[in-house]
Amino acid sequence: MANIKSAKKRILVNRTKAARNKSIRSAVKTSIKKVEAAVQNNDKAAAQAALTDAIATISKATSKGVYRKVSRLTKAVNSIG
Repeated sequence: MANIKSAKKRILVNRTKAARNKSIRSAVKTSIKKVEAAVQNNDKAAAQAALTDAIATISKATSKGVYRKVSRLTKAVNSIG
């Protein structure tokens, strides 16, 4: 354990940020799984709705510096016949 006050504060801040990032990553993974499940079932309407939600979730995560790209999901939804 750190003895210096600033080091103690860094430990607390890092724990808080790690918990926030973990929550955001989990939400993104869940939204991606929903899109992939809809694509797997060839349900175009559900896939489009899930994709819209996933893009919003990923965009929020991107603005917070946790995630980066979206295109793979869009390609999968567009491939449904």
